[in-house]
Amino acid sequence: TNEKHIYPCFVELINFVAELVVRPLLDQQPTSSDQKPKRLVRSYRKTDVKPDNAEGRRRIDMALKCDALNNNSSSDDDEYDEDSIQFSEERLKAKDGRKDERPNYSRIFAVVEVKPDTSAANIEKGLAQLVEYSKGVYWNQHNRRFIWGLVSGGSDVKACILGPNFLLASQFMDVTTAAGRLELIRFLVNWSFCELPKLGYDPTIRFNRVHKCFTIDMADSNEPMPTQTTYYLRKIVVFAERVFGRHTRCFIVGRQPPSLEAKSDNSGDILIKDAWPEVSGLAEDDMRDESKLLKRVSNGLAGHSEFNGLYPKYISGGRMQIQNTRGESVDDTTRTILGETVWAQLGDLPLRAHMRIAMSGVGEPLKTIQSIPELVVVIYDVMRCHMGILKHCQILHRDISEANILVRRDDTGVHGMLIDFDHSI
Repeated sequence: TNEKHIYPCFVELINFVAELVVRPLLDQQPTSSDQKPKRLVRSYRKTDVKPDNAEGRRRIDMALKCDALNNNSSSDDDEYDEDSIQFSEERLKAKDGRKDERPNYSRIFAVVEVKPDTSAANIEKGLAQLVEYSKGVYWNQHNRRFIWGLVSGGSDVKACILGPNFLLASQFMDVTTAAGRLELIRFLVNWSFCELPKLGYDPTIRFNRVHKCFTIDMADSNEPMPTQTTYYLRKIVVFAERVFGRHTRCFIVGRQPPSLEAKSDNSGDILIKDAWPEVSGLAEDDMRDESKLLKRVSNGLAGHSEFNGLYPKYISGGRMQIQNTRGESVDDTTRTILGETVWAQLGDLPLRAHMRIAMSGVGEPLKTIQSIPELVVVIYDVMRCHMGILKHCQILHRDISEANILVRRDDTGVHGMLIDFDHSI
């Protein structure tokens, strides 16, 4: 009845499956490319432990990680491979002396919560803990679209998926039975063979091993013939703090790798906003699309230099695309994540879409104000900007608040900047 007695059995089962998955490669058995695993899903051996990067969060029961394989490379120049998605660097070829056996929130693929039995109270507590600990994954992994997890009640296991506005759990898989073990093994093997987006990672945010920085890909879906641009990460200024909601992240980026830019340019002057807002159907019909609204603002104020620097100028943006199982590019939405069959069963669950916007103009939080006169100037600039947007663009912001006012400093002094048009009409 002590849940700690379950940990080693669970660890050994998961890692045994991983060894079976990799055995044909280690034995150099001939396999076709589609029969080779893309990664291995293994359990950290340390259990009931506080992960690295936990920032005050409590101990977790267990955690799974994805280990990249030598046969993976996603570009001809070898700048990227699956290690670039914050995966562990170890290659799993030795059974003993393994490194990286302490969970680290920057590498955890899935959190596992173990309870002694399947009572309703225990399972509910396990799910609540899974949600709480998954916050650490979102905070540390800036390319996570959704998160997988496992909740065990004794020998019964549920696989869970946590997205921007859903937590879904499978039926119990009883690992004391052949049928239950088979179902759990199917999950583990599928995670080893499936494409990266199915794990919840965003393949457009990767670590470039040559330039030693993260890159973020952007395409302007608001243009008839969108072209892709790669930006180089300078700084993360907004982190995803919650499991459910918009998952807003903001990155300061540059157009060149840091190693190729002058020191004075290292801070970058471009901001990328990445979020999962509620949307209304198809992208072309969505009147709440912030990228379209910001583009209208930028176009409408283009001839009015008096407003320069008081609002972020649109560069590119729109809904992110992801490849489905047929290799087609489709909007990256909660519906795409769950699939049509599951989505149809969820009734009126609001649709959320993965949006990304690149814009010029970077400011600091309102709390950086240093005096009352500076506050007056900033608020005056913001209200003047809003009146200009209303007059020239016929757009009402509807959410002017402390969080949506930034402070910008230059050689001429302090200025205000109005941001976040996701509630505008």
